[in-house]
Amino acid sequence: MRRSEQRILTTHTGSLPRPPELTRLYVRRARGESVDAAELENLGRAALRGIVRKQAEASVDIGNNGEQQREGFFLHIRHRMSGFGGSWQRRTRADALRYPIFRQMMEQQLAAREAVSNMGPPKAIGEVRYLGPAAIEAECADFQAALDTTDTHFVEPFLTAPSPGIIAGAMKNEYYDSEEAYLAALGAALREEYETIVRRGFLLQLDCPDLALERHLSYQDRPLGDFLGFVESVVATINTALVNIPRDRVRLHVCWGNYEGPHDCDVPLADILPIIRKAEVGGFFFPFANPRHAHEYRVFEKLPLADDQIIIAGVVDSLTNFVEHPEAVADRIERLAAVVGDPHRVIAGTDCGFDTSAGMGRVAEDVVWAKLKALAEGARLASERLRLA
Repeated sequence: MRRSEQRILTTHTGSLPRPPELTRLYVRRARGESVDAAELENLGRAALRGIVRKQAEASVDIGNNGEQQREGFFLHIRHRMSGFGGSWQRRTRADALRYPIFRQMMEQQLAAREAVSNMGPPKAIGEVRYLGPAAIEAECADFQAALDTTDTHFVEPFLTAPSPGIIAGAMKNEYYDSEEAYLAALGAALREEYETIVRRGFLLQLDCPDLALERHLSYQDRPLGDFLGFVESVVATINTALVNIPRDRVRLHVCWGNYEGPHDCDVPLADILPIIRKAEVGGFFFPFANPRHAHEYRVFEKLPLADDQIIIAGVVDSLTNFVEHPEAVADRIERLAAVVGDPHRVIAGTDCGFDTSAGMGRVAEDVVWAKLKALAEGARLASERLRLA
């Protein structure tokens, strides 16, 4: 995993805006409508090539495929594993329950969108098994081909994969006798996906919103200890799935949900970080640009990471159409570098994805690229001030 040796490097969390025609096909397929598989494949590959070019133009150092060939950051798993079917409705988040006017506004906005929802996912109704490497191998091959044909050379390319915990939380278990058994099956299935990504030469990013989000979703009416037990189980499952992967080839992203809301029911980072730090990964990716968690970088003063680990800081928000001033971005980077004590161990990123499931992005596409350019400029300023440039 690359460090910020000569300058502060930039990255993002994975999902980037999909073209409207591609989103439309994903939405139709999610509704159960018949979709031309060849058309979907062709549009996905074209979107992939375009997104690689745009990242390079925005000076993204550590880039990916924008998740263009997936309908969501975890929903695509239903096409790669057995055992999933039907659907169910996820619980309303605890903060939305506290503010009924906000909740009504949010529901009206969602109803007006043409998008693939994360809140009505399938359930586990049979044995969960990985259906073979063909899909992830093809995704890796297409990404490499896009890098080659566009002559794009990221400092380091990465691909994302979901945590077993977000699948366990979102895709309700109606088959296994226990949550532990369900997590174990998910971990075993995902292991092949994780190992393939790394074997093909890409950095692996694990998307683990479950390690924070599920506190005010699945565990909102249960004691904190129950949720922390879930976090322990997920981290242990992740470590088992990563047993054959060097930890410096994996970064882990945690967030409290990529939605604009009060977030005043979020679990504090200080409560979960002692467990999350047990993950056998080389870097951790946290959101520090949004108003609810911007102060929590201070947690690393008391709970520092291991000397061989880096921190990727969300210093640009992914939910508003404000374009951050590069000076503000630089200030955020510098504050974190001071706490970590070594700017070489700091990478600048976005709080979360810009289109975590197709059509759900709240930021206009042209503004997304302006934000990423501001991220790069802020990183340049911080590099100069930290004497890296």
